[in-house]
Amino acid sequence: MKHDVSAVVLDLSATGIGIVRSLAKQGIKVYAYDIKGKYEIGKTRFASCGICPNPVSEGAALLIFLARMAQRMGQKPVLYAGSDDFVQFISKNRFFLSHYFRFLLPKHTLVEAVLDKRLTYELAVKSKVPCPKTFEINSEDQFEEINNQITFPCILKPVHSSHFRTNIDHRLYKKAIVVEQPSQLREEYLFYRPFGELMIQEVIPGNEDCIYSVKTFFDKQMNLIGLWMNQKLHQFPPHFGSSALALSTRDEEVIKLATNFLKDIEFKGLAIAEFKRDPRDGQLKFIEINPRIGLTQALSTACGVNLAYLYYLSLTDQNPAPVTVQKEGVKWVYLVRDFLSFRQKQKTGEMSFIQWLKSLSGKKVEALFAWNDPLPFVRSFVSHLRNLWGRK
Repeated sequence: MKHDVSAVVLDLSATGIGIVRSLAKQGIKVYAYDIKGKYEIGKTRFASCGICPNPVSEGAALLIFLARMAQRMGQKPVLYAGSDDFVQFISKNRFFLSHYFRFLLPKHTLVEAVLDKRLTYELAVKSKVPCPKTFEINSEDQFEEINNQITFPCILKPVHSSHFRTNIDHRLYKKAIVVEQPSQLREEYLFYRPFGELMIQEVIPGNEDCIYSVKTFFDKQMNLIGLWMNQKLHQFPPHFGSSALALSTRDEEVIKLATNFLKDIEFKGLAIAEFKRDPRDGQLKFIEINPRIGLTQALSTACGVNLAYLYYLSLTDQNPAPVTVQKEGVKWVYLVRDFLSFRQKQKTGEMSFIQWLKSLSGKKVEALFAWNDPLPFVRSFVSHLRNLWGRK
């Protein structure tokens, strides 16, 4: 295989670092960029790293930055986005950026739909994918009606997660706001609504290990080039957060549901489809789609389905053979987040220290730590502890 075309990764979180390392190990020259704060934490020796303009607030400047950089490289590099903000920026400016970079996304309306939780659930319903009960809030008069239709506890969920996270103080940010009883619903809604649009959703019961994520890469012709999946074991924050501990596993029912859904909506490029098995009826319920490589990219490499590399080979016209068989039983851990998640569960009596240690047993890869590139792990660990201290 030829590796003479460079890669550009927009993101220096654990997601972006996972992409960088998986490409660099193949001998590909990688450039990685992010906004100042994230660059300072995530800069890695496996890429030429730098600071770039913010994709949300400095879009015009970022376009100029990327165009000038690509012109210096000669051949059009392969472009990766490690966050929703960068995905949305690339999709919105795809015509301009396509003159300078190689990338593959579904049509822009579909990208916008999966970044808007309301529209995503409409897509799922249209494709006859089971979903949790979901309600939009268009007026205060609806609260009484919703209280009569939904079971408690329920969750308030940002319609646009990235927009909500940007607007709210990090000490207040939650991926999902749990509402225990009807009397709380209006109060919580009015408190969080100024930071972004919200919707109400039923809570699917069951532990975190009922959640499954299917990662795919479909090429321009919707041929399945890469697929693997993992089971979540722990999340941070607990119960309603992102992966902190995950297990490489294969469940054909989950895979069939995910691939049929993605084919139905013609979601070419990279995607993550997430589902939770409802213990009340055993049915898989749709959670969300992410239009990019996920946080657990290091596990993708470890289990033998390197989606980032397959994407590179496809975008450089090297026609990679499909890879859809994975190694099972490998764990991925984001150690600092998993530890903080454990500490919260320990306080509520949900998990003991011995149980946490046992959960880490077996073959595993760490989200950030590498002996030959330790500083991203160290800086991230310190940053998480500082943020935790700031919330107290």
